[in-house]
Formats: sequence, structure tokens, C-alpha cells
Amino acid sequence: MADIERINPDTLPDAGAMGYSQVTTCTPGKMIFISGQVAWTPGGDPPPATIGEQAALAADNLGKALASAGAGPENIVSARAFIVDYTEEKGAEAFAPIMAFLGGNQVAFTAIGCSALAGPGLMIEIEAIAVV
Repeated sequence: MADIERINPDTLPDAGAMGYSQVTTCTPGKMIFISGQVAWTPGGDPPPATIGEQAALAADNLGKALASAGAGPENIVSARAFIVDYTEEKGAEAFAPIMAFLGGNQVAFTAIGCSALAGPGLMIEIEAIAVV
């Protein structure tokens, strides 16, 4: 199993207080690259109406993708969330279920505002890199 180290140097803003790490290192292991996960279901249900609900479903889909490769949230070393028409309020609503999914694992995390995603009604997409 890979050894993952999360670093928040005192020479950078305290990302740990916000739930993520400025730097993540890991020893060699099996790398897992997860495509962007959105609020889609295998049955083709429409995405939920709120970004918080969509973030929870996208995080659940991310968990299923990780599990298929023998990993979990603790194995994520880097993640990105793409948020349509990003605002601070949307970020706060979206990050609550994402942080709950991560369970205190402070991954290197970036939020990116964008104008659209892969389908109508989608508000958030989460991609990740993990190592086991």
C-alpha cells in the first residue's frame, strides 16, 4: 500500500483549516485516475435540483469508482471540482457533502469555475487521482 503524506507548510495559507492540503506526496503504488463524476445514475434519472444534492451524488459515484479499483476516499491524493457559474455560496453548498465524503482526508483539492458541463442541468463534476 502507498504511503500518503498531507502537508500544509506554515509558509502557505492554512488549507488544513479549510479541509484540504496544499501538498500531497505518496510513495509509488498503483495509480488510479477517476474520470469526472457527475450527478448521473445508471438508470438515467435527471440530476437533482440543487448543487448540494448533485455534489452528494457525484461524490457517491466517485466512491463507487474508487471501490471498483480497490480504493476509498483515504486513497485520493488529488481532486478537482468543476462548478458551473461558481460563486462562494455554490462552493459552500457543494463542498459540505464532498468534505463529508472525504471523511477528514485532506486531499490536494482545486475548485474550478466553468460555464457548462457534459449534460443539461449538471452543476458539478468531480475528478480524482488516487493511489493504493
